[in-house]
Amino acid sequence: MNIGVGIVGATGFIGTSYRSEIRECDDANIVALCARRRDRLEAAGQEDGARLITHDWREVVSHPDVNFVLVATPDALHYETVLDCAAQSKHLLCEKPIGANARQAGEMLEAYRDTGLGHFVPFWTRYMPVVMRAREIVSSGKLGEIKGVIYRWLNPRPASMPFTWRDDAELSSAGSIADVGSHAYDAVRWILNDEASRVLAHADVITEPKPDLGEIDLAEALEWGGSHSAAESQSVRKGTAFDYANIIWQFASGAIGSIMLSHAPVFRKGLAPEMEFHGTDASLGVDRINSQLTIVRQAQDVESQETVADPGFGNRFARHVFPAIRQRAAGSPCEHPGLEDGYNVQRFTDAAALSAKRGSWVSLDEIPQ
Repeated sequence: MNIGVGIVGATGFIGTSYRSEIRECDDANIVALCARRRDRLEAAGQEDGARLITHDWREVVSHPDVNFVLVATPDALHYETVLDCAAQSKHLLCEKPIGANARQAGEMLEAYRDTGLGHFVPFWTRYMPVVMRAREIVSSGKLGEIKGVIYRWLNPRPASMPFTWRDDAELSSAGSIADVGSHAYDAVRWILNDEASRVLAHADVITEPKPDLGEIDLAEALEWGGSHSAAESQSVRKGTAFDYANIIWQFASGAIGSIMLSHAPVFRKGLAPEMEFHGTDASLGVDRINSQLTIVRQAQDVESQETVADPGFGNRFARHVFPAIRQRAAGSPCEHPGLEDGYNVQRFTDAAALSAKRGSWVSLDEIPQ
């Protein structure tokens, strides 16, 4: 199957990096692009050799030479596009979080269920060699029964970084809970082969008001924030989407623990391993940043330390996305993440966001199934 690609959100932070990888694939060609800013759209169209450039996503989905649509727009804009992709029999990659909420995510999953269409949700963390190795160790039983899981996903942004749609609760599913939290929770559920059963969360917007430079994307905001101060902006805007969350979780197996998620500049990474899996026989520390694993026994003696070679993701579309699309389209077993994973992750992030608002435990059974 030759893949004719249409990209909605083609020139943003994510879409731009994806396009460069797709251009390297011999069995795929970029047919149609949709983006908001005309200058970028025209430049992307020339770079990709696209036959159609448009501001209307419907033209991308309906293009007869497009059989695979990549949805890389803000969270709140995925729903209608994905349902139309299903209605027009298009294979799909939808960025995470796949919807504004779990109800939308569930409808997307149902729209693709039993259609014979391929779909992929880019939970890239599970493809990191150190994470894959952690899964091997946990699955081997070396740690015994997992009783506790700690995760710290801290992704500090520059203190003077301007406001983007990710800071806007009208466009972002649940701020940092759904942004980095989607990756983090998927990695843990994949390693454990387990799902959270209930959560208790505290979340807030703790970053000071940000420079307001208008509708800029993440790449522009990071670049500006890295070389300017907030005082250089004539206007500021306070974020409304959570940029910090601390979540206690309990899994169906009974394992307990917590996860901390943050984009706030005050929480810096690298001080401790991001992930800890505590079992009845041993504990495993996973340092995702330095690609290192440490196993500690009950006596607190380090049993082993391992550095896992990490050559990088390579071309993610050639290695993961397009094989997954073809496998699902053929009805073959597929271990790559898809819409069901996206839906299950969104149930967790919805529950965490609801708990933060209520100030009490929330069972995932309360979230639409």
